[in-house]
Amino acid sequence: MDASGKTVAQSRTEMTELALPGDSNPLGNILGGRVMHWIDLAAAMAAARHAGHIAVTASMDRVTFLNPVKVGQVVHLIAELTWVGRTSMEVQVEVTSEDLLTGQVQPTSTAYLSFVAMGLDGRPAPVPALILESALERERFRTAEIRRRERLDHREHSTKRSS
Repeated sequence: MDASGKTVAQSRTEMTELALPGDSNPLGNILGGRVMHWIDLAAAMAAARHAGHIAVTASMDRVTFLNPVKVGQVVHLIAELTWVGRTSMEVQVEVTSEDLLTGQVQPTSTAYLSFVAMGLDGRPAPVPALILESALERERFRTAEIRRRERLDHREHSTKRSS
């Protein structure tokens, strides 16, 4: 590992969940909130791996539900860092569902989450740089910077409205 940072691959997190009836609505689709919970867990693990600290969720945005997850399907989540700052990080989570009987895999959700690394003293902690190894990783970093600016603008406007 390069002492000046970590690669995307070093913190990549993959999770697999079985969609159970207790997580579904009356139509047999897994509740969006359950999928969001799994997304948050996968993203938090990737962020903590990168930071070497506990990582707390600062925001979840751009959650897109493309296709429903049905009871009995297997859900695969892949979480990868797309951007890091001094103490904050953005993680992209891609979710697919797999029908075990047919083998069909389809995209179900995509989300972007922001995290802040926290030291044991409860204060934000510095994180390693993100080493970008491919054109895709560089493009994801560039678009993550745009989303970060949008989040900061939104927070600023929300603060002004509540004052």
